[in-house]
Amino acid sequence: MGDKAHARTGAAGGTPAAGHHPRALRNVALVGHSGSGKTTLVEALAQTAGALGRPGRVEDGTTVSDHEEIEHRRNRSVQLSLVPVDWGGHRINLLDTPGYADFVGEVRAGLRAADAALFVVSAAQEPEAVAATTRALWEECAAVAMPRALVITHLNTARTPFDAMTRICGELFGGGDPDAVLPLYLPVLGPEAADGHAPLTGLTGLLTERVLDYSGGERAELPPSGDEQAPVAEARARLIEGIIAESEDETLMDRYLGGGTIDTGTLITDLERAVARGSFHPVLAAAPAAEGARQGIGTVELLDLITGGFPTPLEHPLPAVTTPDGSPLPALDGDPEGPLVAEVVKTSSDPYVGRLSLVRVFSGTLRPDDTVHVHGHGLDSPAHEDRADHEARTRVGALTSPFGKQQRPLDACVAGDLACVARLETAETGDTLSGTGHPLLLAPWTTPDPLLPLAVQAHSKADEDKLSHSLARLVTEDPAMRLEQNPDTGQLVLWCLGEAHLDVALDRLRDHYGVQVDTVPHRVALRETFAGPATGRGRYVKQSGGHGQYAVCEIDVEPLPAGSGVAFVDRVVGGSVPRPFIASVEKGVRAQAARGVAAGHPLVDIRVTLRDGKAHSVDSSDAAFQTAGALALREAAAEAHVQFLEPVAEVGVLVPDAYVGPVMSDLSGRRGRVTGTEQSGSGRTLVRADVPELEIGRYAVDLRALTHGTGRFDRSYARHEPMPPQLADRVHAPGG
Repeated sequence: MGDKAHARTGAAGGTPAAGHHPRALRNVALVGHSGSGKTTLVEALAQTAGALGRPGRVEDGTTVSDHEEIEHRRNRSVQLSLVPVDWGGHRINLLDTPGYADFVGEVRAGLRAADAALFVVSAAQEPEAVAATTRALWEECAAVAMPRALVITHLNTARTPFDAMTRICGELFGGGDPDAVLPLYLPVLGPEAADGHAPLTGLTGLLTERVLDYSGGERAELPPSGDEQAPVAEARARLIEGIIAESEDETLMDRYLGGGTIDTGTLITDLERAVARGSFHPVLAAAPAAEGARQGIGTVELLDLITGGFPTPLEHPLPAVTTPDGSPLPALDGDPEGPLVAEVVKTSSDPYVGRLSLVRVFSGTLRPDDTVHVHGHGLDSPAHEDRADHEARTRVGALTSPFGKQQRPLDACVAGDLACVARLETAETGDTLSGTGHPLLLAPWTTPDPLLPLAVQAHSKADEDKLSHSLARLVTEDPAMRLEQNPDTGQLVLWCLGEAHLDVALDRLRDHYGVQVDTVPHRVALRETFAGPATGRGRYVKQSGGHGQYAVCEIDVEPLPAGSGVAFVDRVVGGSVPRPFIASVEKGVRAQAARGVAAGHPLVDIRVTLRDGKAHSVDSSDAAFQTAGALALREAAAEAHVQFLEPVAEVGVLVPDAYVGPVMSDLSGRRGRVTGTEQSGSGRTLVRADVPELEIGRYAVDLRALTHGTGRFDRSYARHEPMPPQLADRVHAPGG
């Protein structure tokens, strides 16, 4: 793995190699906290592999991964990006994912498309930042035994030394076994600079005990110096013990403890197997190439680890597959000659090409002009509960391999590989593509539930004509967004994961779709009810040149238990209101209840009893009695005390134990009632509470700040409850 010969650069410029077999493919997602250096590392790996002559810089907006204008303005990744490179006869699909928590939906898509994950950790940031944003994703990978390795970056400006950073990673990610997370190399640092930091100049291979020196601009192998031998020997012994503990050869430990020598080749083979199984997680250090240098420090070693230690698509378990009606089928084996099963892992829009679908092929081979069966929606998320399954047949257009902004033609995409399909209009993110003769459906992958609302409206009439279509396309492209037309408030609400997610959505509406929107305060769906009994008389009498309008009705109104809605009872005797017009009164009462009687919120949980009334043999009509019924209800409301009801959500907040107190205190400050706590895994507590929805509109943002990014929550509607009198004045005007 860095101990092998390294004269194995791929095709210059990243040109896709045709006919890769799944055994020669590696799909790797780069995952890590914001600012950890994932995109810079992708540039360095692409340069070392010969796909780039000169790496770009995030600060300059010149990287392959961050090719959208939004990313250039923000100096950070906001979407999943694929960068394929060739190394030693292998095709490596590097999936660069955003590090900011608001874009975790893109990370989930990258993990779905990958067979292994490379966790990138910056030594220049506080260790708390590492724990906050990467531990949950690490646990998701662990749940499916996805192979993982760690790369420590920014050692030139480190706040935390490499050995301390490695120890922290072992504690965070070792699953109780710190020896499952160990370095393969130790960094070699140069003389300390004026700023107090020592530059990374090379690596010492713990298995070969050779120094890989980059200080001269080219990679050179040297023996370790005398002062390095003791720390190298200690780290080497621990690494060997860790490898042997994971070895399938149970005799190795006895031989090692007995003082026997174990061949380095055997250790490397056992290491690669343990990495591929997901039971051992090597740690490496890396840095981009110095000015004029041909390769970054540690990039050769990292590429060797990916090709030698990470599994092929044939070795990594594939998603479960069923028939469209849900009947289970045998597991896929990733055979390029097998039945076609592919999945749309990302949907995007190109201003020139139109819709582009990034597809991972799990079985069979996808070719241009194939006719495929599309089945979905294939995501498991509350954001998509309202989307009905859909099926269609569609023809596949051109296949391309993306490399930044470039799309390079492909003749085919075999099992295990990824490709972009243009104009796959009937398919959405998460949908399954399969052969028309034997339709199949992949088990869904999860996306987070967006919990931060943004109410929008068109800026102008021209924008209004395009808004609904543009929002629908935006949500199709980003499965971590949800669009809601609230039936109670009438607002168009875009639900996102955080403020940065909202900002990107607004940018895309403006830049991609040419739609300008105005943001307005998000309104919570309140209700009204009667606090006590009341009576009302509705009189609608109007004379005109022809037939007039005449209707009188008298009603009693009384409150009902929560959840009763609006009940209407007929108690008319003697025919004072003719039978055909009783239904008219009810229609008028219900229409007025829907409009509200105090502040424009729906009126609920009342019983309206029609007690008496009057009619005219000529001038009475259905419309007149509807109006009289509405007037009677408004008069009763003027006499009684109308109470406001607010929605209450059941909230579950999962936080590290250290934050339980602050979270419970914060919930109480939001008028929440804590209903219980329970342990949820090691060192975490689930806090359950009932909280008024008026108080948690921005909770997705506030919880992240309160818990330094370590907390997450879910919410569901529970009921409407009376609003405290001191808050009711806020909603006495419509829309309040």
